[in-house]
Amino acid sequence: MTRKNSDPVAVIGAGGHAKVVISTLQASGQTVGAIFDDDARKWQTTILGVGVRGPISALMETNYRAAIITIGNNGVRERVSEQLKNLEWLTAIHPQAYVHPSAHIAGGTVIFAGAVIQPDVIIGSHVIVNTGATVDHDCVLGDYVHLAPGAHLAGGVKVGRGSFLGIGAVVTPYRVIGDWATIGAGGVVVKDIADNVTAVGVPARPIKRDL
Repeated sequence: MTRKNSDPVAVIGAGGHAKVVISTLQASGQTVGAIFDDDARKWQTTILGVGVRGPISALMETNYRAAIITIGNNGVRERVSEQLKNLEWLTAIHPQAYVHPSAHIAGGTVIFAGAVIQPDVIIGSHVIVNTGATVDHDCVLGDYVHLAPGAHLAGGVKVGRGSFLGIGAVVTPYRVIGDWATIGAGGVVVKDIADNVTAVGVPARPIKRDL
């Protein structure tokens, strides 16, 4: 059965990131039915008119078929998605983002206002392309990547699973960033970055490796 925009969507996570995802869903004509979060202090509150109904486990007792994870932490987003495999993961694209028709975007990914996705880009599952970020031709973003606001990837860049690029980070053409790496805010990547490395500065240099 084909899902309609009027079919309600469940949102998982009630933090600040949820506000932007919910606004993106609403702007694109989706109906957001309820929010679920494990922080009991948030229950019975609302975000942009949508109520927080209870813990994430309560979602499985509802009739929601489609959901989206609104948690900015890449590792937590991965863990939640692995726990809730029976849901349909919705993709949210703001109407003021530009996405070329040749781009491939997997389920659970969110693309915010002002973002630009150029031809033949491949974006994995549960990726965040935040406000004003740009991804040029032929880039590949692995699952659970987060591009913070204003991050820019030149053509042919590959970003590994779970990596995070901070606000204003820049990656020059055809660089490779490994899995679960972190590029600090304003960092400029001119050389490949290995798995689990945190790199900062201009040019971005490794400062630690998470084993």
